[in-house]
Amino acid sequence: MIKHWVCGVDEAGRGPLAGAVVAAAVILDPERPIVGLADSKKLRPAVRERLAIEIREKAIAWSVAEASALEIDQINILQATFLAMRRAIEGLPVVPAHALIDGNRVPPGLRCTAEAIVKGDAKEAAISAASILAKTVRDAQLIEMDALYPEYGFAKHMGYPTPVHLAALKQYGPTPEHRRTFGPVAQCMLLGTD
Repeated sequence: MIKHWVCGVDEAGRGPLAGAVVAAAVILDPERPIVGLADSKKLRPAVRERLAIEIREKAIAWSVAEASALEIDQINILQATFLAMRRAIEGLPVVPAHALIDGNRVPPGLRCTAEAIVKGDAKEAAISAASILAKTVRDAQLIEMDALYPEYGFAKHMGYPTPVHLAALKQYGPTPEHRRTFGPVAQCMLLGTD
């Protein structure tokens, strides 16, 4: 019997000034429900981490992929988000029949039918699960970046344009992980560092 799997897809990291945009695709198992799935931004970090482990254990399939800061600069953040989402879907060990995409646009070139669901991470369990995987993977990457570039405080702001991050950017200039096409980074490069 052919199964018509449906995957949920979401991303983390569209707004930050540094790091990759990370996407995840998840096919949940209706026989193994996961309690507490929600929009990853509304969950405490410890809860996200616990749920991420449970999702990996119980899902029929899951995949996490990304588009790098360099790719974001080359093709823009929207196209890079679509690229990461396509990579996540293509990375699933089973081929989904349909994808539920968080947001208002469907990435072009998918290998299955798809629909966009605004605020899908609060409405569809599979999108919530994808949101949690994408966010926990991206947060782990930023904690690693914090060890490489401690003066920027990446572990605290996760690359978002906080006053602390903007001050460090102005003082030290961009790292190789900064997105050079994003306004504050481009402005910093134009002005040079102090």
